[in-house]
Amino acid sequence: MTNIFVGNLAYQTTEAELEGAFSAFGSVERVSIVRDRMTGQSRGFAFVEMTDSAEASKAIAALNGREINGRALNVNEARPREERSGGRPSGGGGGNRSGFGGRGRRQPRW
Repeated sequence: MTNIFVGNLAYQTTEAELEGAFSAFGSVERVSIVRDRMTGQSRGFAFVEMTDSAEASKAIAALNGREINGRALNVNEARPREERSGGRPSGGGGGNRSGFGGRGRRQPRW
């Protein structure tokens, strides 16, 4: 199984359009357009899984730079997802968590 990253998608591009483009080169297992959680709108990229790696390589070579819905696709083999550290640089940190915006304690104005 080969996982393929497809970037620079037009927002109106559908899973069916991507499946059609990739299935010309072999068997497509799954197409998943990444969408915004709140709005449901496409985020402009997708992942395509193809069962045969040779077919996937042919699809990547043929479709990288090809235009669909007015946008030139960026197609390459997906890299494994990197582990996230919770948004903080390694080594911890933490900053001022007093709840006063880092300016120390404020005295109330009476």
